Amino acid sequence: MKFGIFYELQLPRPWGPDDERQLYQNALSQVELADRLGYDYAWEVEHHFLEEYSHSPQPEVFLAAASQRTKNIRLGHGIIQLPTNHPARVAEKVACLDLVSNGRVEFGMGEGASITELGPFDRQMEDKQAVWEDAVRCILPMFTHEGWEYDGPYFKFPLRNVLPKPVQKPHPPLWVACSQLPTIELAGRCGIGALGFQFLSADMAHAWVHAYYNAYVKRQQKLCDYQSNCNIAMVSYFMCAETDEEARRRSEGVTFFQFALAYYSGSRNRERAAPGTSAYGRNTWLGRKPTRSELNGPCRAGSSARRKRSAASCTGSPNRKLTASSC
Repeated sequence: MKFGIFYELQLPRPWGPDDERQLYQNALSQVELADRLGYDYAWEVEHHFLEEYSHSPQPEVFLAAASQRTKNIRLGHGIIQLPTNHPARVAEKVACLDLVSNGRVEFGMGEGASITELGPFDRQMEDKQAVWEDAVRCILPMFTHEGWEYDGPYFKFPLRNVLPKPVQKPHPPLWVACSQLPTIELAGRCGIGALGFQFLSADMAHAWVHAYYNAYVKRQQKLCDYQSNCNIAMVSYFMCAETDEEARRRSEGVTFFQFALAYYSGSRNRERAAPGTSAYGRNTWLGRKPTRSELNGPCRAGSSARRKRSAASCTGSPNRKLTASSC
């Protein structure tokens, strides 16, 4: 099993004028420390317009900065949203990050999870998986072909040599975000590593692992020509402290992550609250699950939520490298 750290760059309200800078600098310092302590992975998400839940629209910038502070830790896109990025730009920034990090990139790909993110890029929830599959077919040959052109249902690309090429050959390890059982089966069928962004019981995680490897072994059908990655990363929480009491006190903000995730992904075609009004409210999320009305209606302003500082760990593949992510 391997372990890592995983960042959404969450920032509960109220916000101070220096909070976002401090959030980024603290996270970079943590990645630097994790590298010295022997952690294996640092994962960074891509999200757009998700107030409080994730202030991380350009993970390649964060990961490039982290690459210059570290020596060994793997730097993971967890994930790049393929429906909201041009395929050539994705290939270019993954390859550039692989070069500046001396070949330490993990290439996670995903669809986006809500209309809040996809709508401004003129993408719809109904066809985002089809867009993702088309993007995969368009992107991956760019890492190896000196001239590549593509004519798909969602992306058209004229004959060009997409530069630079990554250090890792034929490309960095591939992953796909999996938040439901059907998507983890899809990852297995595609021969791509599964990034499990769902919080499961031990029994349910066992079922997900079986679903993935059954699909990988018995029903694999790649989207195009690429190197398979037969690993699973599953996210869970942990908090380390000198005493149990201190660990419990410091980890109470973990429920904010659950609430924010449900707030933006629940009722997925429904618009969320207007910008500047989505402070969830400490009493809304602390220590309990959100109600349906809280997920679907406008949120209250004036939260005094403390910054989330909780962590997560994961398990991985039975064969090569058991990957783990932590938050």
